[in-house]
Amino acid sequence: MLKAEFNSHILNFKTPGGTSRGVLTQKPSWFIKVWDDNQPSIKGVGEISVLPKLSPDDRPDIEDKIGEVCTSINDYRNGFHEKLLNWPAIRFGLETALMDLKQGGKQTLFHTNFTKGKSGIPINGLIWMGTKESMEQQIREKLNAGFNCLKMKIGAIDFEEEYRLLENLRKTFSAKTLEIRVDANGAFKPGKAPEILTRLAGLEIHSIEQPIKAGQWQEMAALCETSPLPVALDEELIGVTSLAEKKKLIQTIRPAYIILKPSLVGGFKASEEWIKLAEEHRSGWWITSALESNIGLNAIAQWTSSLNNPMPQGLGTGQVFSNNIDNGLYIKNGMLWFKNQSGI
Repeated sequence: MLKAEFNSHILNFKTPGGTSRGVLTQKPSWFIKVWDDNQPSIKGVGEISVLPKLSPDDRPDIEDKIGEVCTSINDYRNGFHEKLLNWPAIRFGLETALMDLKQGGKQTLFHTNFTKGKSGIPINGLIWMGTKESMEQQIREKLNAGFNCLKMKIGAIDFEEEYRLLENLRKTFSAKTLEIRVDANGAFKPGKAPEILTRLAGLEIHSIEQPIKAGQWQEMAALCETSPLPVALDEELIGVTSLAEKKKLIQTIRPAYIILKPSLVGGFKASEEWIKLAEEHRSGWWITSALESNIGLNAIAQWTSSLNNPMPQGLGTGQVFSNNIDNGLYIKNGMLWFKNQSGI
């Protein structure tokens, strides 16, 4: 018989993180622990990570639901993918906790060169929205740290300021030297987006994430069809749970890329459904963390390493917290590395 328990952990940002949805100073997570009653010393750990105002799990009754899952863990252990369709963060946390338990409770879920410490995962350096000066400082820090792919949040300050910042960056570093991605988090209006995308394409930007708000499939499809700049879907995938609806979305919008955040789309199994559909329709993809602590980030990174996608992934956000959990993850020369050690 399995048993389970959970505890909450509020993550504090070292520096407030600016997005088009507001500024973040804290972010909630819960850790779910699962064990076999016959071997109580071996526990699998998973993280339930919620982004305020974005995660479907961002609900007042989330702790009640986690408690229900823990109390009825033997009912949820099989079939939880279906039972937790509308709770993607809980689904991801339980999925990874059960995987960890199966592998001996050492937070080594996959056996790859990454988990053996033999290879790192190339990642993008994330530039948070803020004042022009703060964004310039972040860019300098990332470049000095060896990143050759930057992802810049845009859409919060005046676009002309953001454009000049990107323009100056491109004058210094060619597209061959530095890959630049931008993430609008749905900040632009459909009528204004084509002009903005055309201007960004002139700077040889790699791609733009979610230029307009999610839920506008026809407008997004028109952008993807006509834009000189590749469009990547991010928030658009959240809440799309059935295989039929996922297929309909991909076929309708036909994006250049999709970006998968396991905490927001329901874990690894759900993400692999998206990957299969994307590849069938010739869309690229990469994996991004969603402000998990190092517990969730570790699980996502290990899974990502098993997929053998050579593109820079979005897995560097664990650095932003002052009270993160040290579990062997570290960044060196623009790559995420893993040094195996015992968990929490």
